[in-house]
Amino acid sequence: MKKPPLIHFAFFFILFSAGALATQVYLPELKNQIKDTYSTLTGDPKPNLKPEKIEPLELDLPAPRVVPPIPDELITKEYDKHLFASEYNGFGLIEDENHFNKLVEGKQLVPVSKGNGYEVTPLTHSHPYVTPYSKIILEELGVAFQTLTDTESSFTLTSVTRTPEQQKKLRKRNKNATEGVSSHSYGASFDISYIRFNGKKNFNRTKQKKLEEVLNKFQEANKIFFIKERKQSCYHVTVR
Repeated sequence: MKKPPLIHFAFFFILFSAGALATQVYLPELKNQIKDTYSTLTGDPKPNLKPEKIEPLELDLPAPRVVPPIPDELITKEYDKHLFASEYNGFGLIEDENHFNKLVEGKQLVPVSKGNGYEVTPLTHSHPYVTPYSKIILEELGVAFQTLTDTESSFTLTSVTRTPEQQKKLRKRNKNATEGVSSHSYGASFDISYIRFNGKKNFNRTKQKKLEEVLNKFQEANKIFFIKERKQSCYHVTVR
């Protein structure tokens, strides 16, 4: 079964930390034992033991991402959390199609199409682009989903980043679409269908439960917010 890269990294980090701690705790005791043994064999109470100089090990670790607390006064409904997170995570609201194209050219938005554990269905009212950090979280979600199911399983993204104009057009077609500013217009939100798996519309209760389990774990870890949209048969996900 495929394991998430973060699990291997965490294992290495824990192993390294445990080794470093053991060295700090037991090295002085080991030195004393050597001195006692040396004194017993030679009768010299003060052996001239000079430990080798140990250079500190430097690890180039990424800085932890700071997740800001959400001011209570900004939250009047669950969706407000998504708006706050998307504003903090990205570059601000996408103004129009030209602004979107500039963000793509500047690599502030990166493409998503298919990866381990996920794929994007052909889109009509959004673009298959997200912020670089949002893509990292999406990749992690996909790997986690495969870990709980199998290496051939994938969930489907049915909507990704929208310009305000696309949001207006979608609103005319779908009355359930957010009126006004949408978190989709920040490059940090995407919808995951819970009735489409492996690229096909096929309700699978077991895989839906596994997908929701993954989303819950990521939400508990302060990586995402998600809402279950029953009318659209999807989870609306926003990366924090």
